[in-house]
Amino acid sequence: MDFMEDSSRNQRRFRTFNVIDDFNREVLGIDIAVSLPAGRITRYLDKLAKYHGYPLKIRVDNEPEFTGNTFTYWAKSHGITTEEYINPSSSYQNGYIKRFNRWYRTEVLDLYLFNNPHKQGT
Repeated sequence: MDFMEDSSRNQRRFRTFNVIDDFNREVLGIDIAVSLPAGRITRYLDKLAKYHGYPLKIRVDNEPEFTGNTFTYWAKSHGITTEEYINPSSSYQNGYIKRFNRWYRTEVLDLYLFNNPHKQGT
């Protein structure tokens, strides 16, 4: 799982939350919003789990959304272990999502102009 940022035509920033399965390299989902706090992330992961099931392990960057109490409590309550957090300068430790992010940037985000995103409830 990882975040990306982009902006709309009027320069309003938005983020994407990309989730892939490392084992089969399947994109499980992408959530897009102006703000993606930990509570929204865990609700989105619950939604994905209804279809895919909960994972045994999660590999993530050392970002506040993943290191705070909301996310760590959510993971523990579902029996999910978080692998060691990825070092900030070591993107190779999370290679599949970084490769996907590069593709998503060049094939989607860089090719389209987005209208102003509306802030949705968190």
